[in-house]
Amino acid sequence: MSTDTGGAELGAAADLSVHTRRQIAVRLLPFLFVLYIVNYIDRTNVAYAALEMSHDLGLTDRVFGFAAGIFFVSYVALQIPGALLIELWSARRCISGILLVWGTLTMFTSLVRNANELYLARFLLGAAEAAFFPGVVVYLSHWFVREDRAKAGSAFMAAIPLSFVVGSPLAGWIVGHHWLGLAGWRWLFLLEGVPAVVLGVAAFLYLTDWPADASWLTPKQRYQVIQKLQEEKPAHTISTTVWQALHSRVVLLLCTASFFAYFVIYTAAFWLPTILKRLSGFSDARVGWLGALPYLVSFLVMQFNGWHSDKNCERRWHAAAPILAAAIALFGLTTLPRTTLSTIACFILVCTAQSYLPVMWAIPSETLSASAAATAVGLINGVASVAGFAGPYAFGYLHTLTGTYRWGFALMTLFAIASVMLLVAVPDAREPVVIPEYGFSPAE
Repeated sequence: MSTDTGGAELGAAADLSVHTRRQIAVRLLPFLFVLYIVNYIDRTNVAYAALEMSHDLGLTDRVFGFAAGIFFVSYVALQIPGALLIELWSARRCISGILLVWGTLTMFTSLVRNANELYLARFLLGAAEAAFFPGVVVYLSHWFVREDRAKAGSAFMAAIPLSFVVGSPLAGWIVGHHWLGLAGWRWLFLLEGVPAVVLGVAAFLYLTDWPADASWLTPKQRYQVIQKLQEEKPAHTISTTVWQALHSRVVLLLCTASFFAYFVIYTAAFWLPTILKRLSGFSDARVGWLGALPYLVSFLVMQFNGWHSDKNCERRWHAAAPILAAAIALFGLTTLPRTTLSTIACFILVCTAQSYLPVMWAIPSETLSASAAATAVGLINGVASVAGFAGPYAFGYLHTLTGTYRWGFALMTLFAIASVMLLVAVPDAREPVVIPEYGFSPAE
């Protein structure tokens, strides 16, 4: 009798756990997903604005590459403070404020008249957006248990490829139209800044900082989530400090691997529209539709990769495989005859490199304590995002210098291969992590 009762209680608890996890996902992920779509559209819309803006403002490829990349100079500087602020203060308040500021700055970018003003606008936008991504990664760790973390990351980061699927055709259409005496690229910045401002207000009203504050969960559900998250904290939480996290082999490997991966991802994001336009001679609108195709495939691959990583409890190879596919495609872009069809086919594989992101970002929270993981997320994204400046600028510089894209693609190929090698070298999350200061593992 008591055995049956105990079994029934365990079954009820398991059912409640599944229901609670699903309820949290439905409550948070769609909203965060929309925020990240808007975030990425506002960050990368300069790629489509360049189709007309470069001519209007007299920008060379080198100048455009610098303008695209300078966003990441200020973006990098505020990564760690932003992630820690969200961890230690309030995700709801921080995310709301970030949205309001970056939306306003995006709209002001429509007023630029020369390269220097564009540099300033992009620099300020980078500072405004800096804390958003690492902050949300930390925020997800407040709500999602380990077995759901890569899937949750995939659902959130699917906004990256979908922002191009949605944003590319829209941007191509807007850039091709002039209204009220304003060029289409100016309307692009003006119109695409408005959603961030509106969503900034909505975020303040909608988000909840911690499970303990969630009035939309029952007391029993809140207790269950908090207890489960406490149980999953690494056993070495007390021994690992923030300073040690900055010297962790895991963090250093992820920083370097992500730098090389981001070099590939951001270079492709900012230069794909221009390359397609020059190669095909298609209209801006048609380039927008073609530019969406690689990211539609990337979205599908990202969902499968996150699901398969959680199913097999494996991170390293699931992070490395998409970048290896990108390396093969980049080698093809370097060596194959240049046609519109072959370029699009190769870029489809290059853009699937984005599907490494949710798997890679599941690693820090599974191996480090809360404060160390927050710092690690900010550090990894900060170091990696330097490539957001270096990649587009180096690619534009090499094209200006040589008159061909092949050298840029060759450099991207080398960086992709380096990223794969470093990701494979990352210790398995299930293995005990050596604490640098003491030189032993918690298991010992």
